[in-house]
Amino acid sequence: MSLIRVSNLTFGYEGSYDNIFENVSFQIDTDWKLGFTGRNGRGKTTFLNLLLGKYEYSGKISANVCFEYFPYKVDDKECHTIDIVGDIYPEYLHWELMRELSFLEVSEDTLYRPFDTLSHGEQTKVLLATLFLKENSFLLIDEPTNHLDMKARRLVSDYLNSKSGFILVSHDRSFLDNCVDHIIAINKTNIEIQKGNFSSWWENKKRQDYFELAENEKLKRDIKRLSDSAKRTNKWSQEVEKTKFGTKNSGIKPDKGYIGHKSAKMMKRSKSIEKRQQSAIDEKSNLLKNLERSESLKISQLDYHNTKLAELEGVSIFYGEKMVCKDIGLTLEQGDRIALLGKNGSGKSSIIKLICGEDLEYTGNFRKASQLKISYVSQDTSHIQGNLTDYAANSGIDQSLFKAILRKLDFSRIQFEKDIASFSSGQKKKVLIAKSLSEKVHLHIWDEPLNYIDIISRMQIEELLLEYSPTLLFVEHDREFCNNIATKIIEL
Repeated sequence: MSLIRVSNLTFGYEGSYDNIFENVSFQIDTDWKLGFTGRNGRGKTTFLNLLLGKYEYSGKISANVCFEYFPYKVDDKECHTIDIVGDIYPEYLHWELMRELSFLEVSEDTLYRPFDTLSHGEQTKVLLATLFLKENSFLLIDEPTNHLDMKARRLVSDYLNSKSGFILVSHDRSFLDNCVDHIIAINKTNIEIQKGNFSSWWENKKRQDYFELAENEKLKRDIKRLSDSAKRTNKWSQEVEKTKFGTKNSGIKPDKGYIGHKSAKMMKRSKSIEKRQQSAIDEKSNLLKNLERSESLKISQLDYHNTKLAELEGVSIFYGEKMVCKDIGLTLEQGDRIALLGKNGSGKSSIIKLICGEDLEYTGNFRKASQLKISYVSQDTSHIQGNLTDYAANSGIDQSLFKAILRKLDFSRIQFEKDIASFSSGQKKKVLIAKSLSEKVHLHIWDEPLNYIDIISRMQIEELLLEYSPTLLFVEHDREFCNNIATKIIEL
């Protein structure tokens, strides 16, 4: 066991608007299994890169371990997989590699295929197995779930649960809950560490937020009461002070000593009240700094004159001679939120493309409502660029609603001035989702929309979908999201 100590860490990218970290201090045990959570753009990957020594920073990071980062960069994916493993870790022992691969249910023949012929899930598993061959290293595992289907996620989560000594960045709640024993969370103003999994951390956070909201309301009332009381007491003090000089023609000589003493006493009381008021203001200012606020929104989907929007009967889709899915049956009606599930390569994206209007070769019966307006969110975010104002104008959407959705998903106003190309992967996906929700359409079709999106934003997207109930067809491997959102599940 050893400790990683972070003291007064401050860091910001050159030319950026603000610092990502400001005087951050904490320590972690290298035997822990840490889940790393926080909003997109808060600095999770940046912090991992700071541990790796990639950037200059002020403050101090001390550790008696070597850090190892995942995912590994593979330069030549046409090489055989076993050669890729050897390039990453030349000292590996074959029997140890086979032991790790067996835990991940990867067969030995996978090693003797070109790396680029492996599925995304197989590539992830092979690289993870290689990562855990390296002893005496503290592992930094950055979003391993993005291209894993549900079955693979459960397998990898069980695998990580059997290990220790890592920081895991993941936005999948079920995945984290199954394999971590501590949470490190980047909040708005600090980094905190708690024992437990994501669900226990989230429950604690909700309790803390509820307490602070209640305390904030109490202090607001106290501040107003004390302010009114201070004004009254100050006014009384001034009125008493005036009587020291008596009134014209009264013939009565005032007791200036008594009146002065009474006035001073009232003034002292007024100062005491003002001091208590300022103390309450200071206490109030320390609350709600880490509250994840959300704005109220109004989203409406177009109604279609018919309830049935699309139907597939015995549909099989082909790419050349290769059949990617067989005998698919699906009926999509207004109000449905259908989750398409299945392992990678089972044809989920192909079904989506067919409904969206791509010219695919298929057999069977496929019918789609005429003049159906569809909003599509793809897996790819590389095509979006420019600032958000121009992007909204070019997309023909309501700019106010678009930006309000992004504000709900934790975009600061500073982000509205930046080029989208500089956004994190999760922030780019949020742009696509906000655009989709702002479009006037009959149907939303989303292909793995949550890749890279942080957990809190996922829950807020769930809230939006449940509140406004748009018709939705989606592919997603986040089990919690599917269970909470889908009205129908179709498994391929």
